[in-house]
Amino acid sequence: MNQPLAYIHPEAKIARNVVIEPFSNIHKNVVIEEGTWIGPNVTIFEGARIGKNCKIFPGASISAVPQDLKYNGEETEVIIGDNTVIRECVTISRGTSDRLKTTIGSNVLLMAYVHVAHDCIIGDHCILANAVQLAGHVIIDDFAIVGGASAIHQFVKIGAHSMISGGSLVRKDVPPFTKAAREPLSYCGINSIGLRRRGYSTEKINEIQEVYRYIYLKGLNNSKALDLIELELPSSTERDEVINFVRNSDRGVMKGYTY
Repeated sequence: MNQPLAYIHPEAKIARNVVIEPFSNIHKNVVIEEGTWIGPNVTIFEGARIGKNCKIFPGASISAVPQDLKYNGEETEVIIGDNTVIRECVTISRGTSDRLKTTIGSNVLLMAYVHVAHDCIIGDHCILANAVQLAGHVIIDDFAIVGGASAIHQFVKIGAHSMISGGSLVRKDVPPFTKAAREPLSYCGINSIGLRRRGYSTEKINEIQEVYRYIYLKGLNNSKALDLIELELPSSTERDEVINFVRNSDRGVMKGYTY
């Protein structure tokens, strides 16, 4: 349904039942799939690939040229999965030669004024609250929640099922299943409420909690903690996910809270 007051480039590929409201601007080399709603005053630049049943609210800017001086005009993309909601004035930059794309998964909620910079990867079922700011090359795994007005340093990785307090400055990696708050950002326990909501049993939550006791509560360095976890705790998908995340962290993981 193409409104006469919207501009749609003739080379854009728009599914038949997409709704594009007045004063939106759709550039060439854009793909928008079935059931998606584009609100008024939205700008979608070249390289956008938008999935099914998405909702993009007024003022959003999708697939703009990255705010990176190293960008040299290479052809890159923004890929957005199905059922994702992008609220007012969200800005999403397309990739650079590093990854060639910025990727946002399915069933994601980006609240108003979120910025997603070049080459970021956001998994499925993530929530970024109002005015969260992602620098370039950030990775956020599935089901993570980032509180409003948080700023995420470039190249940071945020693990699955983690929850970060509003107003946080995230300079280090945040391991999966954890809660992060305070300044500097610190471990505040595991995200037990979120895990229960997603069907994790009490036994599984206790198992994850025991893994983090070794990392944060026993006074061990990370290498020693990981060695003891492998030696003393039974193998499981969650245990191994934590071990691999901490062991492969390039920036280092957040510290435990100290009084």
